[in-house]
Amino acid sequence: MGDKSPQGYWRANLRLLTICLSIWALVSYGFGILFHPVLDGIRIGGYKLGFWFAQQGSIYTFLLLIFFYAWRMKAIDREYDVHED
Repeated sequence: MGDKSPQGYWRANLRLLTICLSIWALVSYGFGILFHPVLDGIRIGGYKLGFWFAQQGSIYTFLLLIFFYAWRMKAIDREYDVHED
């Protein structure tokens, strides 16, 4: 696809990390704290959405991001031929 050098691999890794951490920050800090007054108008399972994100949503998002990161890193490792199998 692109640059197959170690620098290209590192750039792909950092890009993926930046995306994952940005999503996590948006969900945990943004939805749980900054936007919680706006989100509290929506209810999920009887709870205000801002409260839900602060208590559970950010944890679920973090878990999904772990699996997404592992899946994407496996693809990146194969693309740059640094996979282990």
